[in-house]
Amino acid sequence: MTPLPPRFAEWFATKGWHIHPHQQHMLDRSDDPALLLIAPTGGGKTLSGFLPSLVDLADGRHEGMHTLYISPLKALAADIKRNLTTPVADMHLPITIEERTGDTSQSRRKRQRADPPHILLTTPESLALLVSYEDAPRMFKGLKRVVIDEIHALAESKRGDQMMLGLARLQTFCPDLKRVGLSATVEDPAAIAHFMARHPDPCEILMADPGPAPDIQMLTTDEAPPWSGGGAAYAIPAVLDQVRQHNTTLIFHNTRAQAEIFFHNLWLANDDSLPIGIHHGSLDRQQRERVEAAMVRGDLRAIVCTGTLDLGIDWGDVDLIIQIGAPKNVKRLVQRIGRANHRYNAPSKALLVPANRFEVVECVAALDAVLAGELDGEPRGPGPRDVLCQHILITACAGPFDADALYVEFMSVGAYADLSRAEFDACLDFCATGGYALRAYDRWQRLIKREDGHWQLRDPRAAQRIRMNIGTIQDTDTLKVRMRRNRGGKPLGEIEEGFAASLTPGDTFLIGGQIVRYEGLREMTVEVSRDAAKKPKIATFMGTKFATSTQLSDRVQRMFTQDSWPGLPAHTAEWLHLQREVSQLPQPGRLLIESFPHDGREQTVIYGFAGRNGQQTLGLLLTKRMEEMGLHPMGFVATDYATLIWGLDAVRDPGPLFDLEALQNGLETWLAGNAVMKRTFRASATIAGLIERNTPSARKSGRQATFSSDILYDTLQRYDPDHLMLQITREEAMRGLVDFGRVEQLIARIEGRIDHRRLTRVTPLSAPLFLEAGRIPVKGEAEERLLAEEAARLMEASGLAQLAPPPANKPRWRVGY
Repeated sequence: MTPLPPRFAEWFATKGWHIHPHQQHMLDRSDDPALLLIAPTGGGKTLSGFLPSLVDLADGRHEGMHTLYISPLKALAADIKRNLTTPVADMHLPITIEERTGDTSQSRRKRQRADPPHILLTTPESLALLVSYEDAPRMFKGLKRVVIDEIHALAESKRGDQMMLGLARLQTFCPDLKRVGLSATVEDPAAIAHFMARHPDPCEILMADPGPAPDIQMLTTDEAPPWSGGGAAYAIPAVLDQVRQHNTTLIFHNTRAQAEIFFHNLWLANDDSLPIGIHHGSLDRQQRERVEAAMVRGDLRAIVCTGTLDLGIDWGDVDLIIQIGAPKNVKRLVQRIGRANHRYNAPSKALLVPANRFEVVECVAALDAVLAGELDGEPRGPGPRDVLCQHILITACAGPFDADALYVEFMSVGAYADLSRAEFDACLDFCATGGYALRAYDRWQRLIKREDGHWQLRDPRAAQRIRMNIGTIQDTDTLKVRMRRNRGGKPLGEIEEGFAASLTPGDTFLIGGQIVRYEGLREMTVEVSRDAAKKPKIATFMGTKFATSTQLSDRVQRMFTQDSWPGLPAHTAEWLHLQREVSQLPQPGRLLIESFPHDGREQTVIYGFAGRNGQQTLGLLLTKRMEEMGLHPMGFVATDYATLIWGLDAVRDPGPLFDLEALQNGLETWLAGNAVMKRTFRASATIAGLIERNTPSARKSGRQATFSSDILYDTLQRYDPDHLMLQITREEAMRGLVDFGRVEQLIARIEGRIDHRRLTRVTPLSAPLFLEAGRIPVKGEAEERLLAEEAARLMEASGLAQLAPPPANKPRWRVGY
């Protein structure tokens, strides 16, 4: 066992602390090439990751950078700096600690490259920028350790792939570099270990004592949840009562728009004038920082928030978490629960508030999963190639490179371990020429091969433009919102371009918890004034609309096999019992389909439990199949669990609708010219460097970028349908916006086992679908048939039936998506 140096032992003693076993293990295993520590919130996880570095740096002999810390959030880096400064100052350690994020001044960035601190705290984007400079080898000379915080959050996104490619670069500079990953919520430790290790080197996993189980339950309210909707307005009196009983409460929402609505309604009901704030990613940075500072001081009793506060920042005396709406993902729920009680041996306290009746079932399923210690997560496929293309360009910015060596470097990244040489060469050719259809255009001729076989930038000046577009986060097209200039021009935040375009002077909307009136657009800035209205329009913040995980959906279906549900509120249990009497409940390994007449139309409900995007895609493909089979569908609406389709004719035999080959063919036809593909192409093409959002002169507006990407997409579709960017686009659409993989899993899971119930009226389980927003019309033969029937009826009434033309028989199908 590695002894704790006397200076450190004394510091622990003055704090009244004892070193935790997992902290000692981290010290003992500091020479391992890679370590993954999974420890609960409040268990000294951060100190565990940094303790070997602090001990190593305590003698003051190391020159230059020793440890690089990477986190998903800039605010998390700032919080870690505050926490690290305490032991360094208390023990008078000769250690310099600095941040480098998008908020760091240009002068400090320049100085950090010339004279790096011992410990640098940064983000994946800043790391990518740092390795793009010619002097990167000198800056990172002597680097010993990399600490990756909240690694589970990075492993789920392209930011994580970008980070691991950057680490592969650093490992080339510093072959003995040690990697440390930290997390409190990992559903598959082996997968995360594979993600963070240098392939094929192993990564050891250290599991800390998980501590006491969380105190988590569903909030009891006098009023039952509504049948549909996501606002949970019914629960506001009960939520306010909980806020009064606790020191600081975080009230989490799944989307920014829902957070704004809830905060507004909460404030209207706040008769005691309790200090309550709001925090989400569309608010102005200064406003977010004011809320964060007030939280640290303990000035706020509650904060309505979104995923911006998901991760491990210690915001003071938070003693209650409230999750509004079903969590959709058990791992995310556990992460949010961990924000309460940052103490190792104190249970975190949390309450779930279902927004509607079905979410009651999902919340109980999530509670059971948390208590059972079962986390969820979807396995990720191979590393995305658009990120790979960007990293080739980043490497070229730093100087000439050897393609063979770079390929070997890429293969050391777990997500790219199976990358074929042909796939790598295709990415390299794309970066060099733009690909077959674009190689005649000078702007995409970016790399050239030298006589010695090395590749370099064709024009060194291109490095500036490449660096300006580094990153994998795709910004929603937004416009700044400010108070009207004669009122001081105070910044409030951002709203989407599309929403701003729908506004006319006098319209009101919510932002930052206050109602504002739209006055006009000046220099691409939305100018507003305060308004006393009580019913505003709602800004359409994109945020993230989470889909229910496969594991949580499976758990809900297993609940339906029970004879009774003592864990459910009486109103929900009665609802499920009634569904079982009238029809049946969905069963694991089978597909329930209900069909019945309602409101003059034939209704078909498919309980696929495939997640929102999967059920939406199922609606698109099934309506196409129904059109081909002459069933005249007219529209559909989808939730995480079911798709409701309405039309003119009843479904008698649903089996042929679920022919996988036919659905795949329908998907190919639909994707070819759909806006989903163009949107996905634009995102991937921007990451890969084909489209530039930022230039030395200005940033392109969303409309400008969309226009240029649409032209490129149409050109490649026509002249080079096998172009690399189109291949990448299809892969991204299939696993993202379309989520066809969940549909394929559904069909494989049921293996043709379909329970079709033909009924005479709406069923209890289907009733909420008729109240769901987002109904999508289908333009097809049903519309023509209705018009023909109406024309025939009018002519019959007027005695002109013999003059009616025969009905047209032209197959048409179009979804207003």
